[in-house]
Amino acid sequence: MKNTFKIFTLTLLLALTFLPSSPAYARGSSSGLLDGRIVFGDNFSLASGDTLTGDLVVFGGNVEIEEGATVQGDMVVVGGSVTMNGTVNGSTVTIGGSTMIGESGVVRGDLVTVGGSLSRDPGSEVQGEVVTNIPMPNIQVPAVPNVPNVPNAPSPPSPPNPPDVRFNFDPLGTFFRMFGTAIAVSLLAVLASLFLQPQIERVSQAVVGQPVIAGSIGLLTGVMAPFVLVILAITIILIPVVVIAAAALALAWLFGMIAIGTEVGERFTRATNQTWAPPLTAGLGTFLMMLVVGGIGMIPCIGWLATSLVALLGVGGVVLTLFGTQSYPRVVAPMTPPASNPVG
Repeated sequence: MKNTFKIFTLTLLLALTFLPSSPAYARGSSSGLLDGRIVFGDNFSLASGDTLTGDLVVFGGNVEIEEGATVQGDMVVVGGSVTMNGTVNGSTVTIGGSTMIGESGVVRGDLVTVGGSLSRDPGSEVQGEVVTNIPMPNIQVPAVPNVPNVPNAPSPPSPPNPPDVRFNFDPLGTFFRMFGTAIAVSLLAVLASLFLQPQIERVSQAVVGQPVIAGSIGLLTGVMAPFVLVILAITIILIPVVVIAAAALALAWLFGMIAIGTEVGERFTRATNQTWAPPLTAGLGTFLMMLVVGGIGMIPCIGWLATSLVALLGVGGVVLTLFGTQSYPRVVAPMTPPASNPVG
């Protein structure tokens, strides 16, 4: 199998993570049949005799496929380990974790591991390709023939040394870093939605309702914050204040990204006529938003504009609502004029 097809297979399996129609909360029947699963931050075990009729996607958890268990579709595990003694009728992809296949383990498709280790029993069976690393293409450069010596010819002048130009372009590494960042922020969005859902809604409402004001406040904060931090750092006594202010600014960016991602998730569920729990909506929306913004950010010269604009909107919404503790615009109760006494 060519390297191009290996990369295509890996990208196709990773695309399973973007299918919102996968039944993440499906339950098995008494016959031992289970539907496809999407699992966030939890371990998954398929017992012997059970059959998973769809695809299995696990973020941040370990997976165990016992002997006699069968996964009818593909299996993708991100940030976790895989122990497999059963059968996977599709392909298996493990990113950032170890993979152990026992003697009875069978993979009928491809077996791909990225950033982790692979341990296989000699009795295991993999019918497709085993890809533990995506090698660079081996390009054979033909040898340049020697220039024949010209009799009585003057020696040509030495050419100037070429400029030292270095290219730092690693699209595959950049993609995986962006993918890992999106997963990390989306998991934080799920946790934040469990405890700070009202505050997240206030920030998202401020960003959507007043985008110009939120962006202006975010720009002002981004411009003034470095000067204020430098002035505070000049005095040794206020260095702890600088550390606290820098941490607050980082938290404001993170909270703003989660709020915007939650709004993206809510609009996505409304567009697909689905109703999800707020933590799942916040996690998926943040994941999609971070992927889209990160992908645009990879465009040279102009990609930083999109990432900066989203960051300024998020920080501005957090500042306007004081980390979601107040609504914006704030509703002020009208003052009732005092009743006039009739003149007797």
